[in-house]
Amino acid sequence: MSIWKYLFNLSERRNWYLMKIPEGPLRDYYESTFPTPDTDWRQVDYLALDFETTGLDHAKEEILSIGYAPVKGQSIRLSEADYYLARPSRDIPEASAVVHGILDDRAFSARPLEEVLPRLLHALSGKVMLAHHAAIEYNFLSNACKRIYGYPFIGPVVDTLALEVRAFRSQDKPIRSGDLRLAAARIRYGLPRYPAHNALIDAIAAGELFLAQAAYRRGKRAPMLKDLTVIT
Repeated sequence: MSIWKYLFNLSERRNWYLMKIPEGPLRDYYESTFPTPDTDWRQVDYLALDFETTGLDHAKEEILSIGYAPVKGQSIRLSEADYYLARPSRDIPEASAVVHGILDDRAFSARPLEEVLPRLLHALSGKVMLAHHAAIEYNFLSNACKRIYGYPFIGPVVDTLALEVRAFRSQDKPIRSGDLRLAAARIRYGLPRYPAHNALIDAIAAGELFLAQAAYRRGKRAPMLKDLTVIT
């Protein structure tokens, strides 16, 4: 995004890309209506999203699995949730495989990212991306779109980790090591433990955490989308 995010708002950047991007899945995504920052958060559709990757460097590593679940009307639509693998271009590093459990034989039987990415972009159309530590999903997706379509992904984003940082600061509480992990944040809201490092389970876990965070804020006033997003 570089300096663009300081010079132009999201809608202006989207319109600029629409003048440049050729026909295809990314253009179809940009042609969908972006939720506006002043919308009541309850009137917005979200897509809780998680990736498992070959590593953390979005400029060098690859997306291995994609999991997502729509959040509509303050509920998670499990019937519309989805999960799929993306075939990497090289062997999966051992350090990565021991975390998410995706091995070469399973990954290489999947379709390449070029074939599965349109499915994700369609699911994101008209929705706000929702993730825990959303910079990972956002940067990996933007880099993938640049590589495949020639232009980056942009869109409104809610980051449950950033919301948790705000909650700590509003209560003037110190943040200790591990406090901001997805599992630790869920415990503070009385949510159950889930197995980690499965893209679909982590997406659902982030969606549930978001609903709990928003409900906690609701006693103060109903927040607008701009109160919850890190990118608007």
